[in-house]
Order: sequence, then C-alpha cells, then structure tokens
Amino acid sequence: MALTPVILPSNQFDHFYRGGNRIGVLRNGPGGPMRPEEWIGATTTRFGEKEMGLSLLPDGEFLKDAIAREPELWLGHDHVAAFGTSTEILVKLLDPDQRLPVHFHPNKAFAKKHLALDHGKTEAWIILDAPENAKVGLGFAQQMRKDDVYTMVQAKDSAALLASLNMVNVRPGDAILVPAGTAHAIDAGIFVLELQEPTDLSALLEWEGFAVDGLKDGHLGLGFDVVLDSLNYAPLNQDEIATLVKSSHFTGGEIRSLFTNKADGYFRAEVIPGDGATIDAGFGILLLLEGDGVLTTERSGAIAVGHGDALVIPFDAGGWNLKGASGILSRPPLPALAALAP
Repeated sequence: MALTPVILPSNQFDHFYRGGNRIGVLRNGPGGPMRPEEWIGATTTRFGEKEMGLSLLPDGEFLKDAIAREPELWLGHDHVAAFGTSTEILVKLLDPDQRLPVHFHPNKAFAKKHLALDHGKTEAWIILDAPENAKVGLGFAQQMRKDDVYTMVQAKDSAALLASLNMVNVRPGDAILVPAGTAHAIDAGIFVLELQEPTDLSALLEWEGFAVDGLKDGHLGLGFDVVLDSLNYAPLNQDEIATLVKSSHFTGGEIRSLFTNKADGYFRAEVIPGDGATIDAGFGILLLLEGDGVLTTERSGAIAVGHGDALVIPFDAGGWNLKGASGILSRPPLPALAALAP
C-alpha cells in the first residue's frame, strides 16, 4: 500500500522566551511556560544542535530519516530532482507571552558564504489569534546605517531599536511575508503559524529580559560586525508593506492561498475549508484548526482527523480531500519558482 498521511505527536521544546500554553491546548502538548514554539513536520534542527527540533513519527523514527530512506515516495520525483531530500520548508507554531526581540535573518547568499548553508531564512507569519490592537514590527521606517544599529545593539537600547521599525496592526487571518534581512518583532499574545526556509538562523539586535546571552549567541557565531552585513538598512515603505501583507479568513469559501505571490519562491500556504475538494498529490503539512472529519487519499485509504491534529502528507498518498474539518496546508515551493528566489 502507498504511504499514508501521518498524525504527528507534539514537538514543543524549551526556548529563550516565555509562552506555549495555547500550543499545548491546540496540540495536546506540554504547554508553557518556556515552550513557546512547536516545530511541525520538521527535518531541520535548532542552530548548533544535532537532534533538537526534529519531528518524530508515531513509531519513534525521525521524519527526516524516513524521508531519506524513501525520498521520492515522500516528496515526489520532481521535488527530489530539484532539491534532493530537503523538504524545503520549516513550519512552526509560535505562542509568545512576551514581545519577541527585534531580530533578523540572513538571506541565501550570506548563509552560503559565511555558514556553508543552502538556505537563508525568509519567513512568513499567519496570524491565528491576536489581542486587540496587536502589532508586529516590520522593517525600518527610515534609512538606517550599520554603525548606528551597531551602536544601539552595544548600548542595549531596546526602545530605540523598537522605535526604528514600522509598526503594523494585525488581526487573525492576516499573513505577513518577512523577507530575509528584514528587522522585525512580534507583540506578546500573537499566536502564529510560521512558514520559513528550512534553517534556524536568527541574529538578535536586543535581548534584555530574555533567557539568552546575545553577546555570546546573538550573532550566529560570526560576530556582530559580520552578521550585521546581512541586515537590510533601507526603509520599508507602505507601498512595499502592502505587497507583503494579505488578509483572509480560515473557514468557509474555496481553497485559497494565504500569502501574496512574493512568497511563492519560498513556500506555499492554503486554507483547506473541508468541503471535499480534491488537493493534488504533493508533500505537505496540514494543521487542522476547526471541526472533526475524514481525510481520504487516492492511494492509501482514509483516516479520521480533528481539531488540533497536525499531519504530514506524503506525495505517494496521491490526491486527497478533506471533509468536516478545516485547516491550513503548508507546502514547499515549486522548483521553477524556488530557482528564482533570492
């Protein structure tokens, strides 16, 4: 029989900021107080770690190892021809009980030159829940200079760093693309489904009040003078922000993309409304947000699914449909578009 979709166990773990209780409730995991992230269907480890972050299958095998053993069954021939055994995507739940610090991520070119990696870290946030008037910081509001930012980092001037960003109001259903190199922050209380390139590359610009030593661990082992070369100092104006932000809703309607087309070379995310429409074969990670139902595949039968389930769907299962439950399907980029993404 063909490979079947697999309901994944919880994969929460400790981090340097507070949170995690909503993840625990949604995913039947351990919750907080210092487990604000779950990595779903992850074949990527925490930066500098050998196993932390990797997702386990119910039988105890790492998903990464299962894919490496049968890559074309999991990912499909075209994907493997373009990307090898990399899934090309990392999916996370973020549930911060404190504001995330101002930070940024390097792009592919910088990661290849300085860290010998094939991916940078362009990411995107799908807002699942948020307090009223919640905000994210997205890019600098004015032109900045490396020396000025470095001075603020050394002075631990969190207020000035936060004030330098564009502040964007968000609400549930919003999806925000964050290109690599963009300084950003997230308010406390914003519950996020995050898609990103498959790395764990973060450079901190502030860290006061967080359980991390930024002077030691905030610069990817490169030193701030080097890592700050990967920061985009140009202002992000409102017209540009509009090309990164898209608003939708998670229930009803037809299958639809959550991101603007600027995300297409990095990852894809679609609302699956649970109306039985057929989804084409392909590797994907499905998080169910509402209802209970049945997921039926073309080649491997049907399984019962429900609210809070996270599934990894192999290419080999063929086309599939979902009835009763609804959620968000995360997928890797199409090879032709990934080849064009900076």
